[in-house]
Amino acid sequence: MARYLVTGGAGFIGSHTTERLLARGDEVVVLDNFNDFYDPAIKRANAALLGRARVVTGDIRDREAVGKLFAESRFDGVVHLAAMAGVRPSLKDPLHYEDVNMRGTMTLLEEARRRPGLRFVFASSSSVYGARDRVPFSEADDIPHPVSPYAATKRAGELMCYTYHHLFAVPVACLRFFTVYGPRQRPEMAIAKFTKSLLEGEAIPFFGDGSTRRDYTYIDDIVDCVVAALDRCEGYEIYNLGESATTTLTELVQGLERALGCKAKLDRQPNQPGDVPLTCADVSKARAKLGYRPKTPVADGLARYVEWYRRTAGGVTAR
Repeated sequence: MARYLVTGGAGFIGSHTTERLLARGDEVVVLDNFNDFYDPAIKRANAALLGRARVVTGDIRDREAVGKLFAESRFDGVVHLAAMAGVRPSLKDPLHYEDVNMRGTMTLLEEARRRPGLRFVFASSSSVYGARDRVPFSEADDIPHPVSPYAATKRAGELMCYTYHHLFAVPVACLRFFTVYGPRQRPEMAIAKFTKSLLEGEAIPFFGDGSTRRDYTYIDDIVDCVVAALDRCEGYEIYNLGESATTTLTELVQGLERALGCKAKLDRQPNQPGDVPLTCADVSKARAKLGYRPKTPVADGLARYVEWYRRTAGGVTAR
């Protein structure tokens, strides 16, 4: 039995990852600050699902609190998911994004360097690729031009992880998530926001002409690979985690209309600064090294999400 720290463990990906680790018999300590980026009641409901996990309220930037947590727990690894998330919000408060995402990550890496062999999984993002038209995106691509503060902090986090691996031999896996969705998804994300608006008969914000494409990745497929990356973490590696299929914004709305049985009203708006026109993951590296096998088509994933949303009132009564 291993013991892991999951930062942001009361959030979307974090709570699912924690559940998976607990289900196979691992011990898990969750560190989450339950901030108000979205309704803290949703994260509290997520935390209530985590059974025997120890849930600690705290901030990853608090060196004293983080140090105490590491000192009292002999962690075998860290799954670092806590961050200020989202491209568009980062344009409004880039300094806060830099503070949380960079200083928080370095606080954790400072603890990791003192514990030889501790495995470190870092949650990165497809946003690091910037605005590109050559697909699929490969981990070997040169990516010098992030187009949002959020993306820049995630790329900087990858680089800092490499520095700590190079200098202090910290084993690191950086995971570039491609538009993860599913039960417990953050409410400001497109699928959650669109579902709520459709059910309430409100217009949904529809940016551009509907041709932007995203590689939507279902949460169960993501968690499969988060756990595999933790188990096989050695050296320094970056992995794309997507479905290797793209869906236009128009197709996404149509899929939700079918899943919900209602017609969308569109509030047409211009393309947003910081958004990219296309994401598509080359997952051949994750397939080869982690046994990654994404298996949830978007239509199936949307149906599962809608069923969960109806059952839990959007997650406030998460089950």
